[in-house]
Amino acid sequence: MLSRRQALSLAPAVALLTVGGRAAAAPQRVISVGGALTELIYELGAQAELVGVDSTSLYPAAATKLPNVGYARTLAAEGLLSLAPTMIVATEDAGPPAVLRQLESAQVPLHVLRAEHRFEGVIERTRRLGGLLGRPAQAEQLAQRLQAEWTASRAQVARLAAGHRAPRVLFVLSNAANQARIAGAATAADAMIGYAGAVNALGDTQGYKMLSPEAAIAAAPDVILATTQGVEASGGIEGLLKLPGLAQTPAGQNKRVLVMETMALLGFGPRAPRALATLAQGLHAPAGTARTA
Repeated sequence: MLSRRQALSLAPAVALLTVGGRAAAAPQRVISVGGALTELIYELGAQAELVGVDSTSLYPAAATKLPNVGYARTLAAEGLLSLAPTMIVATEDAGPPAVLRQLESAQVPLHVLRAEHRFEGVIERTRRLGGLLGRPAQAEQLAQRLQAEWTASRAQVARLAAGHRAPRVLFVLSNAANQARIAGAATAADAMIGYAGAVNALGDTQGYKMLSPEAAIAAAPDVILATTQGVEASGGIEGLLKLPGLAQTPAGQNKRVLVMETMALLGFGPRAPRALATLAQGLHAPAGTARTA
């Protein structure tokens, strides 16, 4: 653990530039911990101020070329402070708490934004980031555009969902270790499934739980929803359907698997309106083969 003296030695001093004989603050050095926040920073046109991102910042592609500070929940103070940030923005997932306390000791401004699984949270984060980055006008313009896109997507959902039973959807999050979890209520996946006019096949089950044959069969989903990263880790859709119990479900038997990029689907960032439209189109399409969105 860093001592207070070590932390302070790594903390950046406030640099000043002289412009027309007046002192002006130097450009910010921002670290973004959260893929959706990184996307918003790019949408606000403030990407030149980014000096580091976390491992979920995979979009746009340019973000992957920035120094990576690791996974949001397992940050290390040394790695963050080595980039001499003047500001760190993060979601509530950031941690561990000991590292956040070290950043506070180093006097680096840390702004933790609420990670809500609702569209209103996207608008709130957009405006908050705009204020922090000195771009309130751009943030308001972006917020209005996103709101209009979301309204259009919700109208599309209503049209697509009309006239038939809401499909039962099971979201499966898998990894290279062939371990998989399924998403219940109070998760980002549950929120997007509901917004798309469908039903979470896990019902009132809260949070994530390990996938088991019993759980999958009892859920009886019409559609399996997965991420591109999870499907790749499982060896493709056929590999995904070999996970416990999935092949025995209605979705597995009909090979109804919808695949979407992780942060687009779950991030509740600026791609949320388009992701919702894509999700609804996939969920309400006639029964058929697997589809990647």
